[in-house]
Amino acid sequence: MRHNKSGRKLNRNSSHRKAMFKNMARAVFAHETIRTTEAKAKELRAVVDGLITLALKDDLQARRQAFKVLGNHKLVQHLFDNVGPRYVGGQGGYTRIVKLANVRPGDAAPMVIFELTKLAEKKAEAAPAETPKVEAKAKAEDKAADKAEKPVKAAKPKAPKAPKAATKAAPKVAKPMKKATV
Repeated sequence: MRHNKSGRKLNRNSSHRKAMFKNMARAVFAHETIRTTEAKAKELRAVVDGLITLALKDDLQARRQAFKVLGNHKLVQHLFDNVGPRYVGGQGGYTRIVKLANVRPGDAAPMVIFELTKLAEKKAEAAPAETPKVEAKAKAEDKAADKAEKPVKAAKPKAPKAPKAATKAAPKVAKPMKKATV
């Protein structure tokens, strides 16, 4: 019996599984999205979410732990400088699994797209809007501040315009109509 045994074996031994998830995690952080089977994606989610959680800590020990999985200094730097700050203030939901309609041709395995979410954009959209009175007051204060900052321009005297030369309009000549062809 498999009591309290977590994780899928995916028909691989432990070293093969570990290497496969390392490679898939590298691909996710390099390309932001990959196409894989549903079972692999569900297991990969734990690895990628763990690495993003390390990126949120942003200390030396976290970088060393991320390097153990990624094995590439540039990917670790990308993870901590670009990917990690995207999820500051979020509590999970770093990845998305989108099921595809067609299955893999060889073995009919269900395929998915595994991608990183853009959590920072969602946060900005979901931020509660201020009350209309507060917004109107803030806009009025901004306009008043702008007026106070702008220097008053001295009025320039306008030069009188020269009269336009009178030109004779040529008489219009009617154009002959074309004959309709039937």
